[in-house]
Formats: sequence, C-alpha cells, structure tokens
Amino acid sequence: MLTSAVKFENSEAFARELDSQDELSVYRNEFFIPTRESLDGKAPRAVQQPEGEKCIYLAGNSLGLQPKNVHKYISEELEDWASFGVEGHWNSRHPWLPYHEFLTEMSARVVGAKPIEVVVMNTLTGNLHLMMVSFYRPEKTRYKILVEAGAFPSDQYAVASQAKFHGHDPKDAIVELKPRQGEDTLRTEDILDVLDKQGETIALVLLGNVNYLTGQAFQVAPIAAKAHEKGCNIGLNLAHGAGNLHLQLHDWDVDFAVWCSYKYLNSGPGSLAGCFVHERHQNNFDLPRFAGWWGHNKETRFKMGPEFEPLPGAEGWQLSNPPIFQLAALRASLELFDKAGMKNLRAKGDLLTGYLEFLLSDISKTYLSIITPSDPSQRGSQLSIRFVANPKEMLGAFKEEGVICDFREPDIIRATPVPLYNTFVDVYKFAQIIRRFAKNG
Repeated sequence: MLTSAVKFENSEAFARELDSQDELSVYRNEFFIPTRESLDGKAPRAVQQPEGEKCIYLAGNSLGLQPKNVHKYISEELEDWASFGVEGHWNSRHPWLPYHEFLTEMSARVVGAKPIEVVVMNTLTGNLHLMMVSFYRPEKTRYKILVEAGAFPSDQYAVASQAKFHGHDPKDAIVELKPRQGEDTLRTEDILDVLDKQGETIALVLLGNVNYLTGQAFQVAPIAAKAHEKGCNIGLNLAHGAGNLHLQLHDWDVDFAVWCSYKYLNSGPGSLAGCFVHERHQNNFDLPRFAGWWGHNKETRFKMGPEFEPLPGAEGWQLSNPPIFQLAALRASLELFDKAGMKNLRAKGDLLTGYLEFLLSDISKTYLSIITPSDPSQRGSQLSIRFVANPKEMLGAFKEEGVICDFREPDIIRATPVPLYNTFVDVYKFAQIIRRFAKNG
C-alpha cells in the first residue's frame, strides 16, 4: 500500500514497485487508453481497445479518457429510445424524467457538498452566467469583480460582459490579482490584503480554484471567510478542480461554484457541466435568476402554469431538460469516482505529481522550470513546465515518443498524471524522454 512517506528513487524498477503497491491501479483497466498506432492513424476505430503500445496520456486536464462503460450506458439509452419512444421518460431502465438525479449524490461527493447543493446541467460558462445573474448584484459603491489575472479566457469574457450588462466599464469594474514581480503564482496573503483594502467596493470574488495555466490551487477557506467578512459573494470555477482536488465546497462556505465534466471527470468532449449553490441559499427565492421549466416545482411542472415556482436548492437554477446521452456518459465515470473515493485519488495524485516533480528536479534549470507550486496543498495533478526553447515543437516531439500532453501560450507545457489511469511508470518514462531531450538538445 502506498504512503505519503515514500522516499523517491530515479529508476524504472522503483516506479514499477510503486505501481505494484497501488490499490487504485485496477481503475486503469476501466478506461480506453490511446495507442501509438492510433496516434499515427493506423489503429482501427472500434469499441474495443485496439492492440498496440499504449500512449503515456498526460492530458487529462484537457480531456479525460473514455471509461469503457460509456458505450454500454449510451447504447442502453439508444435501445430504450428505440423501444419506448416518448414512454422512455418513465419506462426506460433509467427513466429519463429524473435521470439527472441519478448523478446528484455522486456529484455531491466529488465536490464535497450536500445533494441539495448540486445539479448537473448546461455548460460551464452558461452556468457561470446564470450564477452571476444571482450573485453579482452591483450597487452604487460595491460593483467590482475580483478575479485572478490570467484567468481562463471564457471567464474573462463572462465577467467583462456581466460588468457591461450592468452598465460598468470592465476596466474599472474588474480587479485583477497579479503575482508579485518575478513570481508566477499568487500568495494567499496578497489576496487577503486586496480584500482588506478594497473589499467594500467588491461585489463578487471569482477564482478559478485551480488556475488553468499555472496549475496553482487556491486556498479557498480563508479567502471565502475574508470575502464574506467584507460583504462580498464568492464563487469558484472548478473546471480544473472537480475530479482533481479533494474539494469541500460546503465547508468552505462559498456561495456558488461551477465546473465542466470533460476534463478530470471523463464525460466526453464538450459534455455537461455542474453547479453548486450553498445550502444557505436553497430557499432564497427572492434571489434574481433566469428561469426555465426544469427548475420549476416537480409536482406542478407538467400542469404548465404561467407562474414560475423554483425548486429549492441548486435544481432551481435548471433551465431545460438535460441531454440523456451525455448524462449516461458522465454516470459511467462518476461511478468509478464513487468507488475509488476522492480522498484516495488525491492521495495517489499527490504521489504521482510529486514523483514527476522529483524526476524533473535534477534536469538543468537552463532547460526547464516548473511554475506550479511545490506545496501539494496548492496544486492538484497538473504540473506546468516552462521549457526554455521551442515548447510548441516539443509537443510534436513528445507525440512521436507516444506522449500526449498539451501546450498553452506563451511557453507552457502542461503534464498531468491522473490517478485514475496513469501509472508511476508513465511518469518515469515521460521524465526519461525529457532527460534525453535535454542531453541531446
């Protein structure tokens, strides 16, 4: 059994020994892993995993791998659609009418919430806008939005458009948190200091939880406490946190959070998103919101009345009935998370990421540097690596070696060993490739 006290060694034998002690290694067999042949376009497209040498897949922070049960779960819904037509809403194996509810408790466990606080719906930025309708309520002197500089572009577009919608100039209304000179990541004390000094003018604090570029995970609890002390609402974008970090949304006391499910949650490209609204808002029906019929009281929804009666909790922000095939794909993945447990996955993830950091640490600093914090409490599985020369070209070189990771402007390659399906040998081989490149470079 793996423990956090393990002392790392730079050898393949050591990596294999770690894999042999890994009780979560069985979950790797639950996923389709691309092969070298598939990258070359030579592998047949089929439901079954093609034969060949498996890639080192380190891009789960961008798109998670497909759980093998996805095909079965979606096929069941296709079969039931063919068999029942509209009656599938009641008579299918997993009735469509309440289908999203089959995912509620599992989603709540992934993000550290109560079931009434979460719902699977829409897409991430759509949910972000819905939440800002309710929780960004600018007043004459309190109208600003506090965000981290270098937030994901969609977040930047969303907050700017919300500020404009309320008649404010984004250049004035948006306050950006920037690292200190010469540093790549933010310090918690600096965030708290901004809130102390400007909190009376800030209506909403919106953080990425894990910054998509640097991989920094923010220390949410003290930030949320300070935000509320200063009278601000606080929300999180968990795009890189859900399924990655051991989240505790309810205990952290944030007002809302949103996340996508196609990264660490492995639900497929562009799939459904999730939303958290803290329990204390569950019956606050005076909160402004954009409404839709799926957020209406279930007891009277089909009476088709003209007056909107919102459901309590996060479900009350739903707009439309959800896409069943996407829910089926996400259910296949969430079942694996439920079996493994986020606490266990994060413990393994810390070891995997720490091992990769260890293996890269003695490669020349003139060749690469890691900008993600070394403190495991301030990161998840992602390491953001800055290469001195031609990082875009390196991505192609990695692919030729059977490694899949990704590049983000201006000079960062993100490598993410995901505990559900990556191994310590994956990490070791990846580091050896980099070591060889550095030696030959």
